[in-house]
Amino acid sequence: MKTDKKILAAFLLNLFFSVFEFIGGTVTGSVAIISDSLHDMGDAAGIGLSYFFERKSKKAPDEIYTYGYLRYSVLGSLMITAILLVGSVVVIYNAVRRLINPVPVNYSGMIAFALVGTAVNLSAVLFTKDGDSLNRKAVNLHMLEDTLGWIVVLVGAVIMRFTDLRFIDPLMSVGVALFIFINSLKNLKESLSVFLEKAPDGVSSEKIREHILSVEGVSDVHHIHLWTMDGFTNCATMHVITDGDFSEVKTKIRHELSHHGITHSVIETERAEDMCSERQCTVACSGQKTSLETHHCHHHHHH
Repeated sequence: MKTDKKILAAFLLNLFFSVFEFIGGTVTGSVAIISDSLHDMGDAAGIGLSYFFERKSKKAPDEIYTYGYLRYSVLGSLMITAILLVGSVVVIYNAVRRLINPVPVNYSGMIAFALVGTAVNLSAVLFTKDGDSLNRKAVNLHMLEDTLGWIVVLVGAVIMRFTDLRFIDPLMSVGVALFIFINSLKNLKESLSVFLEKAPDGVSSEKIREHILSVEGVSDVHHIHLWTMDGFTNCATMHVITDGDFSEVKTKIRHELSHHGITHSVIETERAEDMCSERQCTVACSGQKTSLETHHCHHHHHH
């Protein structure tokens, strides 16, 4: 089954479920269940967005989006994360109010809802387990969180059933919300580093430099730029100085890059004597380390 179909199924499941949950929380008077339902509503909204973006991200590159639409899937991830961050703050606020003055809760009802909740979410976890985008990872993470959240609620409900300790309910609510908050921050960092053109995780420009220098016929390499489209599709550009056959050297380098998970590369080749007049280039570029630096150095060779 395709990733976007899975996401759609997860969306419908979550939507129905969060409504069911909200009713359950209201009936039993449990703030932990209500906070879970708000969290699920947020998830459902997020998953709906990510379904839309995931489909868009599959579109082939065109005249306007020359890189393709891969970043849309990251955008989906960012939006879900924002929704969850806000949601968890709201939940914590309400739970703390509940901690200050606890109210009675119908424990048996809670136990029943928690059992159903655990079962439904567990099936969703297994369902969204495999796939290959940050987005689907985010969706699966939510499902896993929901399941854990429900197991916590179940254990808490059983304890309250026998001890009547009312504060456990809002306490669980705070726990779930903090967990979501921390995970969302991690996700946020991941998505932002994609937008900020950070070098992809696990790809080191030092290593790549070493490996390219070891390619036969390459005497120097500079201006290595690395970035990722969506956390999976990685790109690189560089200037290579070689006295070998340009196309042979390029083929070898592309082969080398593919080992580093780089699928798209632009390689500028130069002869040693042109050296991109590297010395003057270094002077020209050292003052302004911006994307402009490459423009000083593009010498075109006519063979």
